[in-house]
Amino acid sequence: MDVTRSIKQLVKVALGREFFIRPDKAYPKERFGSRYGGWDLVTRDIGPDSVIYSFGIGEDASFDVGVIERFGVTVHGFDPTPKSVAWVQSQGMPPQFVMHVLGIADFDGEISFNPPENPDHVSHTMLERPSTQAKAITVPVERLSTIMTRLGHAHIDVLKMDIEGAEYDVVNDLRRSGIRPGQILIEFHHRFPGVGVDKSKDAIATIRAMGYHLYSVSATNEEFCFIRVPQQMH
Repeated sequence: MDVTRSIKQLVKVALGREFFIRPDKAYPKERFGSRYGGWDLVTRDIGPDSVIYSFGIGEDASFDVGVIERFGVTVHGFDPTPKSVAWVQSQGMPPQFVMHVLGIADFDGEISFNPPENPDHVSHTMLERPSTQAKAITVPVERLSTIMTRLGHAHIDVLKMDIEGAEYDVVNDLRRSGIRPGQILIEFHHRFPGVGVDKSKDAIATIRAMGYHLYSVSATNEEFCFIRVPQQMH
């Protein structure tokens, strides 16, 4: 982390707009993907038969392509945003990348997606965004349990979510459903207006209480990686 970023982070902490948290334990991990779209991953249990769900593709599938190239695994990508769908279709993705035009939520149905304020950006959000809500689109969403049933998966090895503020409801739905992926890679959006750090702190506490260790926090303090620990270690 550079000095300027460190100072900005400290100012945000002092203002109550950011927080620092340490990983629970060091695990051997590797980085997959670009500087913007990459994630850390504990690779010891990942292989060609692993089940990997990647929610929120945007215009950077470097993490997904990286794990496919390394392990020969199938990655199920999910993003209902038209711009993202068009981008994926233009990329000549490997056959092991399976795209689903679908979002994740804590219910099955449809929801309004508000576009970004900058038209050059791709990420829409379920959160309120008054400046762009007149251009909102309606997209299909499903609970994780519904998606797993439809795809015939009894478990998930890696659940990656960059879902623009919807992650808080999805974490609570995970807790209620009893679904426990091997690893959870999640971007928290406490920087968004109306969200705040307490929601991210609560979500992290919930994931830990579900039997996970936090093993990686990005330099931007936005991407958090968790691994499920053996029952006897809880």
